[in-house]
Amino acid sequence: MILILIHWINAAWQAILTNVGWMSWNLFLALIPLALSFWLFNPDGLSSLSIKRSSLLLWGVGFLLAVSVFPHFRRVLRFLGDITQILDWKYLIVVILVTTALIIWEFWQSRIRHTQSSTRSVGWWMVFLMFIFFLPNAPYVLTDVIHLVEDIRFGYSIWIISLALIPQYLVFILLGFGAYILCLIQLERYCQAQGWGIWNKGIELIVQFLCAIGIYLGRFQRFNTWDILTRPDALIESVIQDILNQRPLLIIAVTFVVLSLLYALLKPVTLAVLSSDYEPSQM
Repeated sequence: MILILIHWINAAWQAILTNVGWMSWNLFLALIPLALSFWLFNPDGLSSLSIKRSSLLLWGVGFLLAVSVFPHFRRVLRFLGDITQILDWKYLIVVILVTTALIIWEFWQSRIRHTQSSTRSVGWWMVFLMFIFFLPNAPYVLTDVIHLVEDIRFGYSIWIISLALIPQYLVFILLGFGAYILCLIQLERYCQAQGWGIWNKGIELIVQFLCAIGIYLGRFQRFNTWDILTRPDALIESVIQDILNQRPLLIIAVTFVVLSLLYALLKPVTLAVLSSDYEPSQM
C-alpha cells in the first residue's frame, strides 16, 4: 500500500513538473503589469489598505515575481539583448513622439481643470505604456486552460487530474487573473483621485477591449509583448489584414464579454478579501 501511494505521489509530482516551466513564465508576465501599477497608481502605497496588508501584498507580489522569473533569467537577458540590437533610431523617435503627445494631453487637461498640480513625467508615461502593453498577459492565463485539456487527453489517471493538475491550474489562473483585477481596481482608484470618476466605466471597458485584442494576438497570432518593439511591422500588418475579419472580431468580442463578466463577478470578492473598508466609486 505504501509503495502504491509513493508511486501515485511521484506520478502526480511529475505531472505537475511538466507544467511548471510555461506556467512560471506566463505568471511572471502576468505579474509585471501589477508590479508597474503599484508605482504608477499608488506611489505612497495602497492607501485603502492597512499598512500590514499593503506591505504583505507588495512583498507577496515581489516574491512571486522573483520565483517565477528565476528559472527564466537567461531567457529574459536574451530578450533584452535582442531588443537592444533590433531597436534603432526610428523606433526611439516613435516612442519619444508618443510620449511627448501624452505629456501635452496631460498638460492640456490640467489647464482645463485649472489645477496647480504638476504634469506627469516622461518616465511615468513610459511606464504607463509598458503597463498597457503588458496588461493583456494577466487575463491571458484564462486561455491556458487549453493545456489542461491536453493534459487530460494525455492519459493521466482521474486521481492525478483531480488532485494534482486541476488544483495547479486553479492556483495559476487565480493568481494571473487576480493580478488583472487588482490592476483595474488600482486604475479605477487613480482615475477617481484625479477627478475622472465619471469616466471610470468607459476607461475600464476600453482597457478590457484592448486586453481582448492582445489576448487574440497572443493566442492565435502568437505575438509576444516585446514584438511591439522588435516586430512592429509584422504586428501592424497582422492587425490590418487579419484582425478586422469576421472570425477575429467574433473571438475578440467573446473574449471582451468574458473578461467583463468575470471582472464584474470577482472584483467584489477581491475587494472583500483585501479590505472591507474600501468603498467602490460611484459609476
